[in-house]
Amino acid sequence: MPAAAALALGFWGIRRQDSLWSDEAVTYEVAHRSTSDIARLLAEADVVHGLHYFLMHAVFALWEGGTVALRLPSVLAVAATAAGVGLLGRRLAGPRAGLFAGLVLALLPSLQRYAQEGRSYALVCALMTWGTWLLLDALDTGSRKRRAARGERRSWLGARQFGRRFRWAGYGAVMLVACLVHAFAVLGLVAHGVTAALSRTGLRPWATTASVVSASLAPLALVSATQSGQVSWIAAPALSDLVDQAVVSAVGVACALLLLSGRSGGGTTAAGGVPALALPLLLLPAGLLLALSPLRPLYVDRYVLYGSIGLALLTGAALDRALRHVLTRLRARGPLRGPRLPVLVVAVASALVTLAVLPASRELRTPASRSDDVTAVAEAVREMGAPGDGLVFLPARRAWVLATPDGYAELDDVALADSPAASGTLFGAELAPAVIRERLTAQRRVVAVRDVFGEPRDSTGRRDAKEAVLRARFEECGTRRVTRAQITVYARPGHC
Repeated sequence: MPAAAALALGFWGIRRQDSLWSDEAVTYEVAHRSTSDIARLLAEADVVHGLHYFLMHAVFALWEGGTVALRLPSVLAVAATAAGVGLLGRRLAGPRAGLFAGLVLALLPSLQRYAQEGRSYALVCALMTWGTWLLLDALDTGSRKRRAARGERRSWLGARQFGRRFRWAGYGAVMLVACLVHAFAVLGLVAHGVTAALSRTGLRPWATTASVVSASLAPLALVSATQSGQVSWIAAPALSDLVDQAVVSAVGVACALLLLSGRSGGGTTAAGGVPALALPLLLLPAGLLLALSPLRPLYVDRYVLYGSIGLALLTGAALDRALRHVLTRLRARGPLRGPRLPVLVVAVASALVTLAVLPASRELRTPASRSDDVTAVAEAVREMGAPGDGLVFLPARRAWVLATPDGYAELDDVALADSPAASGTLFGAELAPAVIRERLTAQRRVVAVRDVFGEPRDSTGRRDAKEAVLRARFEECGTRRVTRAQITVYARPGHC
């Protein structure tokens, strides 16, 4: 049921009126390059997203399905996450807790959002979920009590010992892929280390596995360190970020305390139950990024989206515990007529929760739910410009044009030297400032597309050259703001 709910929510309004935000536009354009061009790009930028770009290249090679194909892997990934969370909850706290946990995961607005985004965050959630399942397998198999109960020998040459090693190897492989899809999945590996330490038997094999994963990631880390300027846009966490994380953490801790007080969700696994597994996933990845912010701001909520796995597990187990308490109190007052009352309570509660999140769910399926919309910007440029007009981008990041080139086809990109694919860059290579000034001066009308906020300025002098010519040789004819872009038409004095 959780997977079906996640699929239904994922396909509901998946086109989002064919709107795309700039990060998705980057995925779309890069995925349509050849594999050699993608590899060439990764040597210069976005190596942390490289595996996802190759995956999306394969998707579009199989089916050129536009925005649906772009977002389909994320929809399937969230469905796999919901299914995995449901099974984790069932394993640790019972069938009803698993059902609740999977449904909570599917209904979370953050998961609904990234189920419909052509980026890597939903895939990381799926990999983290099933990596967590494999971690439990490895910890359970390695439990001393279970080993003693089976009369298993401690020899490293035995078949059962080989089975334990195989399970740890499987866990390590899945976590390595998760980290290759997005580097900050390594913080989930750290959270798993806390769970392994609490199990009292799994810390040493976890440390060995984590060391192998980390060593395998070293080349990626070295290359990504040379591209660290790409995250220079990340600012210190806003107060709203801190409040949101504090609220989510408080909910998770409250659920954990409820479970521990009633010895519910403790489970019999080596992992120690829901709190020991879920709290580290919920608290550590986001907490570590926030703690590092004074040294280097890197916190963005989507980078640690997989913390929602912990929240869903804790919430599902706590709901099960609360429902069990209510039913126990009701039974104390008199006999209940079969299992119908629990089913009714669950149905009513599910309906109320669904109604509560419905407004947010509807909002997420509109173009306005994203910070920008490259489709709307392209339409505005088409309406405001005329064939033959000059075109400049301030700053030079051409995310607006990547997935919607037809909207700019009749304009002359004055500063562009080489396209993104030809230059092996994300946004293309621009001419020297002197050449830009010369070409811009020769234009009669110019359409300028600016970022309203949130993007660093060009550091090469090209923006200053464009702005200087526009101020000295042109007059402003009209301006329109479309999401995070500002489109201004300039013309020679007296020719607006």
